[in-house]
Amino acid sequence: MLREIYEQPDAIRRTLDLYVDGAGLKAKAWAALTDWASPEGEVLIAASGSSRHSGLAAEVTLEDLSGLAVDVEYASEYSCRGGQQMRHASVIVISQSGETSDTLAALREAQSHAQRTLAITNVAASSMAREATVSLPLAAGKEFAIPATKSFTCQLAVLYLLALNEGARRGHLNEAAVAARIAELHRLPLALESQLEAWEARMAELARKYRTASTFLYLGRGVHYPIAREGALKLKEASYVHAEGYPSGELKHGPNALVSDRVPVVIIATVDREDEDSRRRYEKTLQLLADLQTQRATVIAIANTGDEDVARLVSECVFVNPQSEHLFPIAEVIPLQLFSYFMALEHGVDVDSPRNLAKAVIES
Repeated sequence: MLREIYEQPDAIRRTLDLYVDGAGLKAKAWAALTDWASPEGEVLIAASGSSRHSGLAAEVTLEDLSGLAVDVEYASEYSCRGGQQMRHASVIVISQSGETSDTLAALREAQSHAQRTLAITNVAASSMAREATVSLPLAAGKEFAIPATKSFTCQLAVLYLLALNEGARRGHLNEAAVAARIAELHRLPLALESQLEAWEARMAELARKYRTASTFLYLGRGVHYPIAREGALKLKEASYVHAEGYPSGELKHGPNALVSDRVPVVIIATVDREDEDSRRRYEKTLQLLADLQTQRATVIAIANTGDEDVARLVSECVFVNPQSEHLFPIAEVIPLQLFSYFMALEHGVDVDSPRNLAKAVIES
């Protein structure tokens, strides 16, 4: 797992090479998507586990950058719903293996209703990739550890590129805007590499310090909420420590009763200062942090490098170099992956093969 966490910058580079040419999108790589989206601009994403979390992030990114209307379903629920399909959305299925039984069933359910389908998998010859209307494979390389790391960040990268492609096609993004976002995406792997060692040392320190916590609450707003969900899932599956992910604004609607010295809060408090909506969410997060400080809560924050406003309100601060709002999730999740890894070591867990779990869920 640790090796695969460190492989993420190169995995993202390889994946970008499939779809990006210099400052633009490779026309050949995206040609098959010309008639993929439904005329109504509706998209449904079906996935499970970590892949569903990348789909939740894509819901925000696709809606913000391309104007598509996106819903995200648990694949296991979608394939069992039955009944009359009243809508005719295009369907995206996301799976590391491309063989996950629930997600494959969701794909086939959509195909049975003549819906256009798009598969995003890490195995180009997988069942989903072969059966979908269009396939966008990843180039993460084989992932051996059961907890998904490099496949997850590559999913986020491809889904971001999909948002750029759809944004350009639908007239929401001009050529200059797409080029600027692709240039930032090209810089991201180097930015990740420059922070990995510091993140590793910091998260090992925090795992030692908080190893006895009984539960963690992970919080995030907007596109960062799915990363809170993913951080909580990683902790559960890798270390057997209970955790739950919530939208930050939902803390006071019940979960706050759990907060104590035995239940730390992990909150994503980054901000894109060029984005008005991001700044508004950030201000709300600062207010929440001030309230938690009054409660004497133990809070671990993921924040912009050098953000003293967050640092003075929390128990621990983990810094991430600034990105644009919709690229932040790729950077934010890596410290959380490392935290789950070191928590597993603190609890004596075989992090690559946690109990009761398989790399590909082919029966359910």
